This record gives sequence, C-alpha cells and structure tokens, in this order.
Amino acid sequence: MSKFSVYISEEAVETINADGIEAFPNECCGFLYGTEAADGSRQITLAVPVSNSKEGDQRRRFEISPLDYLRAEQFALQNDTTLLGVYHSHPNHPAIASEHDLAEAMPYFSYVIVSVMDGEVADLKSWRLRDEEREFLEETVIVNVEV
Repeated sequence: MSKFSVYISEEAVETINADGIEAFPNECCGFLYGTEAADGSRQITLAVPVSNSKEGDQRRRFEISPLDYLRAEQFALQNDTTLLGVYHSHPNHPAIASEHDLAEAMPYFSYVIVSVMDGEVADLKSWRLRDEEREFLEETVIVNVEV
C-alpha cells in the first residue's frame, strides 16, 4: 500500500503520453505542476514538456538543463502553482524507476514514468523518494477528470 496518492488530470496524462510517443525511441521529459494537500497527496493539473538535453544516447537517459529548472520555478511562481515533479518515459522498458533514476532523484518531487512499448503507451506509474532510506515508494496514481 502506497503512503502517497497523486491525482493527475486527464489533460496532464494526455500530455505525458503524447510526449512519450512523439519522443520514442528516445526518452522524453517534462515538469509537473499543481498543489499538495496537508496529507501529502498531490493534485497534478499541468504537465509541460521540456527538451531532453542529454548528450549522447537519449534512448536510455534524459537530462533537464539547469536553465529549464530555473524557468520551471519561475513559471510556478508566476502562475500561482507548485512545481511538484518531473516526468519522463522509458522506451521499451517498464514504468519502474531505475537505479539511475534513484541516483538522480531529489527529495520532495514526484517522478512520473510512462512506459512506451514499440511506440504505444503501456503503463504509467509515479514514484517519490524516501530520502532517509534513499529508496523510491510507488505513489498511487489516480487519473482525475475533475482536477
């Protein structure tokens, strides 16, 4: 049983899925915005694609530039929302956080991963870092048309 729940608007899921399909066979990536409740649950209302700036093989890795992170924080401030996390795709791989994902993860963020198998969306999961143990917990994902 997951400790956290993340409610994702249907529109945000559609953006993530479309970005994953368009980037295939490379990894896509982007930012997640919304609000967090007192109980730790999150309402993700907006997903915004960003360029994968990884040098080299983008089929197995993604990178978001520091400038894009700065722009994401500015966007959140200007639009009265919270930067809640990052999404990326796993081309021809499950939506399970990898050791590399764990090594690069920051506390607080939700990490939504969309599995794209042969150009089609297969699965979508979300993960949140437990910093003390340096491990991911899977968040319960609820796609919500009313977010």
